[in-house]
Amino acid sequence: MPTKRKLLWIVLSVMVLVATGGAMWYAFKRPAGATGPATALVTRRDLSATVTATGTIKAMVGAEVKVGSRIPGRVEQLAVQVGDRVKPGQVIARLEQDDLRAAVEKARADLAADEAKLLTVRNGARAQEIQTVEAAVRQAEANRLLAQVNVDRYRQLYQDGGIALQVVDTAARDYDVAAAQVHSSREQLSLIREKYTVEDLQYAEAQVQQARAALRISEANLGYATITAPMSGVVASVSTQQGETVTSGSAAPQAPTFVTIIDLNRLQVDAYVDETDIGKVHVGQDAAFTVDAFPDKEFSGKVTAIYPKALIQQNVVTYDVVVAIDNREGLLRPDMTTNTTITVAKREKVLTVPNQAVRREDGERVVLVQEGDRFARRPVKTGWKDKNFTEVLSGLKEGERVVVGEVESGKAPTKQTLPPGAK
Repeated sequence: MPTKRKLLWIVLSVMVLVATGGAMWYAFKRPAGATGPATALVTRRDLSATVTATGTIKAMVGAEVKVGSRIPGRVEQLAVQVGDRVKPGQVIARLEQDDLRAAVEKARADLAADEAKLLTVRNGARAQEIQTVEAAVRQAEANRLLAQVNVDRYRQLYQDGGIALQVVDTAARDYDVAAAQVHSSREQLSLIREKYTVEDLQYAEAQVQQARAALRISEANLGYATITAPMSGVVASVSTQQGETVTSGSAAPQAPTFVTIIDLNRLQVDAYVDETDIGKVHVGQDAAFTVDAFPDKEFSGKVTAIYPKALIQQNVVTYDVVVAIDNREGLLRPDMTTNTTITVAKREKVLTVPNQAVRREDGERVVLVQEGDRFARRPVKTGWKDKNFTEVLSGLKEGERVVVGEVESGKAPTKQTLPPGAK
């Protein structure tokens, strides 16, 4: 019994070995082309001629602003941090303002005093002063009239022999004094009525203008103590801290920067296009790019400028092509590296085949067209070509099927993995 069981196991083992060997022999001896070549349909699609370049995302001109102080002082309040979003007019920082407010009050007081002086000059002398001098004029004229009467009377008496000549001379002298007093009082009345000259008025007006300018300066300095955001954006950096004293003006090499603000909605790509391709690029062309941070996402843009001056690095000549982009999603950041593709030309709804389908034989381009279970060699005329497809100008019809791989004569094709976009 054990001998029969042993014999049975031997027979089964031999059968398994024979089956395995047959399978292996079949696998190695079957024809290599039994699976058939891959094929694709002749279809219509859009083709684009493109130029590729590496680039960098940068802020547009005016989209990155350094905000600082125009006056020296101690930082009393710092109201933002890195990453904060700000709006135009939002307070970023404040300097101490006690001395600035005092300067404003002094300037206002000086202006009030100068305006009062100007009012006095414009109005001239007061009525009481004029009345006093007019009274003095009348008194002087009365004295002169009396002196005139005395001189006439004394001269008559002298002629009649009633008085000495010395009395007449004294009366004449009194008359001259009275006449001089009349002239002096009249001059004084004229001066008091025109107390201030045109030059006095001009000087007083200049003083008022100077005081007003000083007030505006002091008010402006007080306003500079409150630093506000000039635009919307994100705080990219903060370069001061609360309690720090900042300087400005001639004592400082440049105005101190408190924060740097970037408007992430105003970014651009600077794509560096090789000199051999720059002639194909024009303003207004569409562009697409990717960044390493989002490798599976394609961003779009449009060429807005081409710098005329070349960039030369390690004997490689490139030109800076500016691409305006849309960053409403807020994914892009300055200084990201881009792989940019600029569409320099485009053809729509042209007849195409995969690039692998076009062969060059005997100096002409041909394709293998499926006709039933066989393949026919057919010459074609081609046009544009991108990285996947070739335009067919003549020789094929839409809907025909062409071989995209190698084929043995007379073998029928079978479905295989096709190139991108093939059917």
